[in-house]
Amino acid sequence: MTTPDACAPGTLGGQLRVALTRISRRLRNQRGEADLPEGQFAVLTTIYKHGPMTPGALADHEHIRPPSMTRTVNALAELGLVTKVGHETDKRLVLVELTTTGRDEVRETRRRREAWLTKNLGQLTPEERQTLAAASELLVRIASR
Repeated sequence: MTTPDACAPGTLGGQLRVALTRISRRLRNQRGEADLPEGQFAVLTTIYKHGPMTPGALADHEHIRPPSMTRTVNALAELGLVTKVGHETDKRLVLVELTTTGRDEVRETRRRREAWLTKNLGQLTPEERQTLAAASELLVRIASR
């Protein structure tokens, strides 16, 4: 049974922070064949979701400095996960796009993360999963603020 103090915003906030951090860490450990650092995988995911982008647009999207993004893009290109192609209308720019291998890496990492989460959710009772479904809606609301 939950005590009233456990529901106080300060107490609940600390418990959620710890739980979300641990779950996030466990999910990040579920990786594809390339075993990429999370920052590199985030770049692949951004391109997967939004399509080819300039390194500058990627840096803005990921909230990192352009020189850091250049290093990340170069590392991903060396692994054969992205390729740099000329911009259609502005020949001074390059676009970074996923290769087939890069697309496969995103899909495999996502598949492994979903499998880990599904396995662990399957060990809960239907009532516990129902509670998590309700909590998930609230967490999405909090995250969107």
